[in-house]
Amino acid sequence: MPANASVRPIEFRNTTLGATIAVLQAAEPSTLADAMHKMLGGMPDFFNGEAVILDFAAVAQLPARIDWSGLQSLLRRYRLQPVGVIRLAAEHHETARRAGLALIDAAQLAAQPPAEAAPRPAAREEPAPAPAAAPSPIPASATPTMFVDRPLRSGQQVYARGTDLVLIGGVSPGAEVIADGSIHCYGPLRGRAIAGAQGDHAARILASNFGPELVSIAGVFRTFERGIPEAYAGRPTLIRLTGAEHTLNIEALKLA
Repeated sequence: MPANASVRPIEFRNTTLGATIAVLQAAEPSTLADAMHKMLGGMPDFFNGEAVILDFAAVAQLPARIDWSGLQSLLRRYRLQPVGVIRLAAEHHETARRAGLALIDAAQLAAQPPAEAAPRPAAREEPAPAPAAAPSPIPASATPTMFVDRPLRSGQQVYARGTDLVLIGGVSPGAEVIADGSIHCYGPLRGRAIAGAQGDHAARILASNFGPELVSIAGVFRTFERGIPEAYAGRPTLIRLTGAEHTLNIEALKLA
């Protein structure tokens, strides 16, 4: 998504069930088509067959008749598979069902299974222990960092699931790198770089030679159809989200 977009007709978010949620600000396929083209750089193969659920809560005014066929066709164009809807006005439920979309309870998407309490040992009297130092935080994931030594060529894709991705050889135009954590690229970064793929807003992208087609962190995109700004082109660069609104920020790094 463009970093300066204040209102986006469509946004993509992840859920605990593995499906993607498309948060809509409009229901007209033509409006959403323009937004998705700008957001994804017109790349029809950006997604990889993920299931998507349409969230209508933010649509200010729904049309009398929703063009379900047009919406589904648009999403499939980007290799998304529409499977259901949430927070849709009741008068549109029947047409959604006829279009093959399930009516999903939004509360189910946010529900997390409760953690089981550890069994409590039988009570016994013991001397009070001496105060202990606070334990070090345990990493959320023990998945080791993924290292890719070879250059990635056009058409190749690498996904670092649950971890960071370190690229030694660089990324060519037309290649795609995805990480649930951060991405570190020590060769030329071309192609598409997607960090925080599961919604980690603290993820970052660091490149020693910046020149990608698209960068994304936790669903916030920016494309470079008109070229890389001179301040960053070919230079060491950091991309991260800043502020309460998670604005995509690009910073030139001074390593000397």
